[in-house]
Amino acid sequence: MGILVHKSFSLAIEIVQLYKCLVDEKREYVMSKQLLRAGTSVGAMVRESQNAESKMDFVHKLGIAQKECDETLYWLELIQATGFSIESKFEGCYQLASEVLKILKSVIVTTKQNLKKNEQ
Repeated sequence: MGILVHKSFSLAIEIVQLYKCLVDEKREYVMSKQLLRAGTSVGAMVRESQNAESKMDFVHKLGIAQKECDETLYWLELIQATGFSIESKFEGCYQLASEVLKILKSVIVTTKQNLKKNEQ
């Protein structure tokens, strides 16, 4: 979990920095706000999952983080496709969000498998 906590927090920082550039340099306010909301909520849900009341609650919270991370990728792709992207910031954010999404999926699948094993 340590790597997921670290990477999701790093993603939030990168997203905030990209948001500032989009607003200040590109004067883009709508998509950038959606990106900011989705990108920073990933780390918040990962952090919240550490205080889950049960393994199912843990999986649920990480599932929300997974959806927010996928939404973050969507907004990054849309910002790039519409010409608002700042290439120097975009690539790092996109790569980090993709890494976080893979880790989230892996943790969720593993936790679900372990829950099923414990039920048997």
